[in-house]
Amino acid sequence: MATPEEPIRLALVDDHKMLLGALTEWIRSAADDITLVAAVTTWPELLTSPAFPVDVVLLDLDLKDSIPVSLKISTLKTAGVKTVVMSTYSEPNVVREALAAGALGYLVKSEDAEMIVEAIRSAQRGEQYVSAELDLAINSGDVGGVPKLSAQERRVMALYGGGEPVKSVAYQLGISEETAKSYLKRIREKYRVAGFDVGTKVALRKRAITDGIIVQDGSPLGL
Repeated sequence: MATPEEPIRLALVDDHKMLLGALTEWIRSAADDITLVAAVTTWPELLTSPAFPVDVVLLDLDLKDSIPVSLKISTLKTAGVKTVVMSTYSEPNVVREALAAGALGYLVKSEDAEMIVEAIRSAQRGEQYVSAELDLAINSGDVGGVPKLSAQERRVMALYGGGEPVKSVAYQLGISEETAKSYLKRIREKYRVAGFDVGTKVALRKRAITDGIIVQDGSPLGL
């Protein structure tokens, strides 16, 4: 399995060959820390691939076979493989089932490619990553409460709310400026749905202090 110095060994499983090809090319050209070692269209092909087991699998939820996604995820988990599930839809119960089975990420296929890569990196770190759209869907009953932020979202909010510019936030977390901006957009959307406006940096800082993400003097917590 990958060490911090080694690229993440990734396998893609998707029966849409056009999407599989597009993801393959994009990841190979845009993510130096990820090595695509297998791109297959069926579950059996993954398990019989010479590259298996890999570090992370990006798994299409709807492969049109009779194998439950929970069984696939638990099989990968047993093999020491981390799973990021992707789908064209975001039915809350399906999302919950996948996460309960052990998936570390769940993405809709319309997600920005940059976020797909970030989900793969999060899974490798053992951190859960759910797209903002899906997070809102599965937590829609929590309106009025504090939104659930991922570990990386909390880091971004702590640094940015603590006074760091986006460029510095990106540098400190080892991500691109565009990725940092995407995280801020996700954070603001989650708070908006929860009933809190954090559209300005001052408002976001106040919210971060209220929610214990940074202390009163602006120092980030838990980084």
